[in-house]
Amino acid sequence: MSNRKNGDFILIFTVAILVIFGIVMVFSASYYTALNSEGDAYYYLKKVIMWAIIGTGIMIGASHIPYKAFGRLSPIILAVSFVLLLLIWTPLGVEINEAKRWIGVGGITIMPGEIAKPAMAIFASWYLSRKPNRIKSFFDGILPVLVIMVVFAVLILKQPNMSTAVTLCGIVVCIMIAAGIKIRYLMGVFALGLSAVLVLIAVEPYRMARFTSFLDPFADPLGTGFQAVQSLLALGSGGLFGVGLGKSIQKTLYLPEPMNDFIFSIIGEELGFIGCLLLLTVYIVLIWRGIHIAINAKDMFGMLLATGITSMIALQVIFNVAVVTSSMPPTGVSLPFVSWGGNSLAILMGSAGILVNISKNSVRY
Repeated sequence: MSNRKNGDFILIFTVAILVIFGIVMVFSASYYTALNSEGDAYYYLKKVIMWAIIGTGIMIGASHIPYKAFGRLSPIILAVSFVLLLLIWTPLGVEINEAKRWIGVGGITIMPGEIAKPAMAIFASWYLSRKPNRIKSFFDGILPVLVIMVVFAVLILKQPNMSTAVTLCGIVVCIMIAAGIKIRYLMGVFALGLSAVLVLIAVEPYRMARFTSFLDPFADPLGTGFQAVQSLLALGSGGLFGVGLGKSIQKTLYLPEPMNDFIFSIIGEELGFIGCLLLLTVYIVLIWRGIHIAINAKDMFGMLLATGITSMIALQVIFNVAVVTSSMPPTGVSLPFVSWGGNSLAILMGSAGILVNISKNSVRY
């Protein structure tokens, strides 16, 4: 049966499940924080519903725009993303918690780092698909993409936002692998990337503190290990079936901003191991559909773009769960479609819409 008319139903369904679940969990996780900081327990609920509606409109629009149009516009999309990253250092830039990652426009904040990820995925996919076997050439294929990637990563690192920079680089590497990069080049890219991450950790005291606290968060449970310890306490308190929806203790001003990067901890506490397992199963289904769409895309650009979008979602899930379970140093990566963050939700839903459009033009269902 052809899916050219309606797109991948399973993909659409899983995104809808995640968004609805995210609205419920953002409300549950943010209730006390919103009441304490905003004086309105429903503050984040109203915001996330608004962004979900906006995201739905963007997703529907993106699913109807031929994905090849994004390829033709990719240099412009990349240029706009670059300008937005520069605007952070103008009076439009907004600083929150000693980080300057946002642009304030008419009461709405835009996070250029989130826009940079799909923009880079679109550009890298378009550039590498323009000529057959371009990826086999280091100077014509790999180097130009790496240079642009590094420029974007440096701008994001200056905010500072190492997690987004690493995710962006991971997306590009996944696209290169799908394009057929030679093993020796891939090993070189991995070696350079790992070296860069280690240097970045070593030169910044706060990053080194996070790294050492990750090794033993209970060594400083009230300092550098505080978030990790509170996250593990939340997960451990949930047990197999959880304490019940809305009944988390850690969200009552123990775990900082529980509706953001550590929302998975609250899910584990309220819904237990079973709830976490079901959520991860939905993510696995979504990633499977993304891979399926990439494999069955009718051209190389569609295949690479589907790979980039799917890897963006997969990497964020892996990083977020790893941080929450103290399997890697704390870093600010949101849980796709579930964590609070209007920019992230709208961009992810728009990216899912592009996947739907690619699926409409698949070789087979």
